[in-house]
Amino acid sequence: MKNNRSNQKNKKPLLFLPVLPLEVRSFAIPKKVEVYEFYTMADGKKRVFKEDDGIKELGIQVILSPFVLSFTNLFINGVLQPKESYLVKKGEFCLLTEDVPMKDTLLILQMIKA
Repeated sequence: MKNNRSNQKNKKPLLFLPVLPLEVRSFAIPKKVEVYEFYTMADGKKRVFKEDDGIKELGIQVILSPFVLSFTNLFINGVLQPKESYLVKKGEFCLLTEDVPMKDTLLILQMIKA
């Protein structure tokens, strides 16, 4: 028995090192994007919002044509709306929902151009 134990103590562990495949990684520099926002307040009645409806204290705001944008997001009271619920045209956007936002609800149209 002693022989067996002394042999076990002197044995080196058998290690297999994994062979890693050579990976080539390439990185692309992200495109520069421009982000525009249009802020307005709902009056509780209308569905169509034009550039003139923008909050004046924030300066001149524009609603760009969707043909020059990569994508748009509409937030009503801070909640992102589904794409099917609004339509953007140059100079205006329209809500396609059955109801309209309550008076003094903040609407933010985010426009991203890549």
